[in-house]
Amino acid sequence: MSQTPTTSTKDQLVARCLPFLEEVKDMTTGVEVEQWLNTKYGVDSDLYKDLARLITLGVKEGWAADVEISGSKYRRARLVAPCAETFYFSITAVLMDSTDNGQNNPEDAFRGDYHSHPYGEFNLVVPLNEGAALAGPSGWCYGGWTAPAPGSHHFPEAKGGAVIALFFLPSGRIAYDIDPPAH
Repeated sequence: MSQTPTTSTKDQLVARCLPFLEEVKDMTTGVEVEQWLNTKYGVDSDLYKDLARLITLGVKEGWAADVEISGSKYRRARLVAPCAETFYFSITAVLMDSTDNGQNNPEDAFRGDYHSHPYGEFNLVVPLNEGAALAGPSGWCYGGWTAPAPGSHHFPEAKGGAVIALFFLPSGRIAYDIDPPAH
């Protein structure tokens, strides 16, 4: 009796990302691209639904966003390093949960590590709780996409509960060695 090989959830996620990455490989992120992403691949699109389902399963299965950055409520993990197959994008998952955080930020938001996007970022936002959102260049994103422009920098922020961010970085570039602006 022969057995059919099974494909892991992670392999399914990466395979589902490849046509998308081929489509966006020559785009420059920013507000215009963010609007295009939310029009073409918004929360009602097959791509969004598939990626949201697969990355949520990945978090539940323990292979996505499994490295604690600041306890269990702020975790991330690079799923795929930049390579020819991904058109030299990296694929990373982050889980941020603002529930009961003690940071005392406006709107009880949880704030992660300050960083910059040397080449921009394509970011799929998946709320795990109703009303959960991730801050993006165009304001709070309650599901859909953000697309910070090349050279942008910020504290990632979540409010209203838990969100997963599945992000795609051109050449895998992200910089944590940048200081936030002084207040």
